[in-house]
Amino acid sequence: MADMATGTVVARTIDGAGKAEHGARDDHRGDCLNCGTALIGPHCHRCGQSAHVHRTASALFHDIAHGVFHFEGRTWHTLPLLFWRPGELTRRYIRGERITFVSPMALFLFSVFLMVAVFGLVGGPFGPMRLQGDPVKLAEARTEAAKELAGVEKRIATLAAEKQARNARGEKTPDLNEQLGDLRSEQAALRLVTTGQIRPPKADDVEGLKLNIDTGVPAIDLAFRHLTRNPELTAYKMQSTAYKFSWALIPISLPFIWLLFAFRRDVGLYDHAVFATYSLSAMTLMVIGASVLAGIGISLSLTFFLMVFFPPWHMYRQLKGAYGLSGFGAFWRMVALILSAYTAALIFVVMLLAMGA
Repeated sequence: MADMATGTVVARTIDGAGKAEHGARDDHRGDCLNCGTALIGPHCHRCGQSAHVHRTASALFHDIAHGVFHFEGRTWHTLPLLFWRPGELTRRYIRGERITFVSPMALFLFSVFLMVAVFGLVGGPFGPMRLQGDPVKLAEARTEAAKELAGVEKRIATLAAEKQARNARGEKTPDLNEQLGDLRSEQAALRLVTTGQIRPPKADDVEGLKLNIDTGVPAIDLAFRHLTRNPELTAYKMQSTAYKFSWALIPISLPFIWLLFAFRRDVGLYDHAVFATYSLSAMTLMVIGASVLAGIGISLSLTFFLMVFFPPWHMYRQLKGAYGLSGFGAFWRMVALILSAYTAALIFVVMLLAMGA
C-alpha cells in the first residue's frame, strides 16, 4: 500500500495535479503567497497556486485520501480509453487535450509503483517465488545454507583484507575482484535461501544451464557467469530491481517505433514517446491484473491467455487509432512492434545485467 501511495504522489507531482486546495474560499483578494502576483481569481494566473492555503490537519488528511484514491478524477477518463480505445487516447493527448487525461509519464510511474506493491503482496503473474516442499527438508536446507553462508562471509572478509593490503602497496587486484564478485553473488543467494525467498539450488539447475558467452564486456560476462551459478537468484534480483529502471524502456523503444514511421512527416519523436509510454502503462497494468488473478487462485491458463493475446490486440488498436492507419498498415506494424518489443526487452535485461542487477 505504501508503494501505491508513493506512486500516486510521484505521479501527481509529474502530472501537475493537486493545485486546488481543500476548503478554498470565494474571497480572492491579496497577493499569491507563492510568487507575489496580485490575485484575480481562485488560483494564481501566473503560477497556478490556490488562493487559499489550508493549515488544518483535517485538510491534510483530505489531501492524502484524495491523492491516493481519487487521483483528480482524470484517471476515470483515462483508463477506459487506455484499454478499449488506446489509439484515440494517444491521438487526443498529442493534439492537446491534456487536462482531461492523466499524462503518459504520470500514469506510467503510478502503474510501476502499483506493480511493485502488488508483487509484494501476491507475487508476479505466475505466483510468488517462495520455498515450497517438505517443511522438514526445507528447514534442513536453510540450516545448511546458514552454515555455508558463514563460511562464505569469512572468505569474503579474508579476501577483502588482502585486497586492501595490496591496494595499499599500489598493486592491481583483478583476480581478487573476480573472486569477491563470485563470493558476493553466492552470499546473496545463500541469504535468500536462509530467509525462504528462493529455494536451494540443485545440481540440475547449473548442469542444465550452460552459458558460454564472451561479449568482451567484463561486467556482462561476469553477470552471465553468476546467472549460470545462481539462475534463481538472478531471476529474483531482476524482479526486485527492474522497476527502478523501467523508465529506460521508453528511450529504448523510441528508435524502433520511429523506424515504423520513418517516411511519415506528420509524426515526430514526441508522438512516438506518448505512444510508447501509454503502451507501456497498459502492459504494466495488464501484468498487475494477471498477478491479481493468479493471487486469488484463478487458473494459470487464463493468466497465460491474457499475457499472450492482450499485447498484440492492444498494440493493433493503438497503432490504428493513434496514427490513422488502415487495417493492414496497423497489422504489419503490430507484428514488427512485437518483435521490436522483444528486442527492447532483451536490451533492457542486458543493461540490468551489466549494471549488476
